[in-house]
Amino acid sequence: MKRYEGLFILNTAGREEGVKDALDKISAEISAAGGKVETIQKMDRKPFARVADKRHGAGFYANVIFNGTPAIIHQLNSRLALNEEVFRVLFTESPEPKPAT
Repeated sequence: MKRYEGLFILNTAGREEGVKDALDKISAEISAAGGKVETIQKMDRKPFARVADKRHGAGFYANVIFNGTPAIIHQLNSRLALNEEVFRVLFTESPEPKPAT
């Protein structure tokens, strides 16, 4: 199993209370695909440098670190494309944390 990091931009449309629900749904999708969530880091709502759609000028950023097989990425991309709360997502491989010395 590999360690992955997913950067999610959530479309909460000004609803800060919707962020927790959206992250719970994302965690459930990862678990349903066979992955295991390590950590979820909530970030702030940030404006986009380049606005592609005038309805979406900003988004709430969240970083999710999880373990899974390489096939999980394709499966999550197709599942999360159907989720209206997820505006954008980027998956990268995450290195294992180094122990503190």
